[in-house]
Amino acid sequence: MNEQTISVAEAKKNLSDLLGKVAYGKKRIIITKRGRPMACLVPAETQERHLGDVKGWLNGDDPFFDTMDSIVKNRTKHAPRILKKHPEK
Repeated sequence: MNEQTISVAEAKKNLSDLLGKVAYGKKRIIITKRGRPMACLVPAETQERHLGDVKGWLNGDDPFFDTMDSIVKNRTKHAPRILKKHPEK
């Protein structure tokens, strides 16, 4: 996918053209403000997937779950780190 970087001012002037480039030209456009990336225009069908959307890559009997259970069990032995209120004077 082609990538292009433009300023916010350019994006405001040419938004319609940019949307066409993204949707039909399969371009990715990074919008910057004072040289820093602020946003990214990408085609709608190529939205990035979140790891939470992945299904079926661990079986229920995977050793990972035993490891996580032991970590959680050992954490309960530690006192929670919370701010304790001091008695009013």
